[in-house]
Formats: sequence, C-alpha cells, structure tokens
Amino acid sequence: MAPLLDSLPLLLLVAGIGLAIAEALIPGAHFVVLGVALVLAGLVGLLLGPAASPLILAALVLGFGAASLYAYRELDLYGGKGVARTRDSDSLKGETGRVTERVTPEEGQIKLHEGGFNPYYAARTVRGEIPEGTEVMVVDPGGGNVVKVEALEAIEDPIDRELAKGRDGDAPARERETDTEEI
Repeated sequence: MAPLLDSLPLLLLVAGIGLAIAEALIPGAHFVVLGVALVLAGLVGLLLGPAASPLILAALVLGFGAASLYAYRELDLYGGKGVARTRDSDSLKGETGRVTERVTPEEGQIKLHEGGFNPYYAARTVRGEIPEGTEVMVVDPGGGNVVKVEALEAIEDPIDRELAKGRDGDAPARERETDTEEI
C-alpha cells in the first residue's frame, strides 16, 4: 500500500494530463476544470514529497478545482459569456445582423451580430431584395437553417406607428390635451 501512496501525486499528474488531452480531442469544457485541478495537485504533491498525504492531496484537488472552476467561469474561455452557445431557432427572432450576400426571396446570406459559434445563416426576404452590407433583423427564424429577414429601415416600430397615428390624427384632440395642461 505504501508504494501506491508514494506514487499518488504522480498518478494525479498523469490523470490530469490525460484529461487535458481528452479535452483537446473532445472540446466542450467537460474535463478542463478537473484536469487542471489534478495537474496542479499532482505538481504540488511532487514538490511536497513524502509530506503529501492522501488527505492533503484531496484538499489540494478540491482547492484547485474550486479555483479553476471560478477562473473558468470568470474568463469564459469557451464562449464570450455565452455567445458561442447553441440556441434554438425561436431565440433568433429579433436578432440583428448584416447581409453578406444579397438577400432575395430565393437566396442570400447574413451574419448575425450575436449568432453563436457559426453566425452565418442562409436568409430569405419577406419581400423585395436587400443589398449586401444592409443591417437586417430576423422576423421569422423558420425552424431550420434558413431565416427570413427584413431590412431594419423597413421595420416599423409599434411605438413609432402609434406616434404617427397621433400626429396624423385629429388636431383638436392634441389642442385639448395642451389646454388641460395649462390649467
């Protein structure tokens, strides 16, 4: 049993390196926190030598694990605060982007500003054509990899629509409102 305890720091180091290699082969941050914790605990255990008891090594793995989890979440090495996460098609509605290839009812491509890992989407217009470089908004995600878009200039805001109704509506109503404010 003693030879196993003497080689425990080396075993932790090898296991941590193995997890780091697995993370490199299968990315996705499944092994990165534990791998870093095991490598660091193994290195410190090798430096401590015989003083590195299993309890000390366990505490080191827990401490380094907590520190690496905190650093992993704060630095967000895998996605820029969630930008690279895969999203469902419904969450694309209302997203904005720029036309990279002229968009017509039959063809085109856009790049969404916050489109995730691959921000390029095949796009179609609801009507007309949208030239390259135009800012667009997704109006119908479609459920597949083709989204329907409209140019941002063409989209009328509901608030603007109501304000326009008020401006184009009856002038006496506006005069009544100003008269009551003066009283």
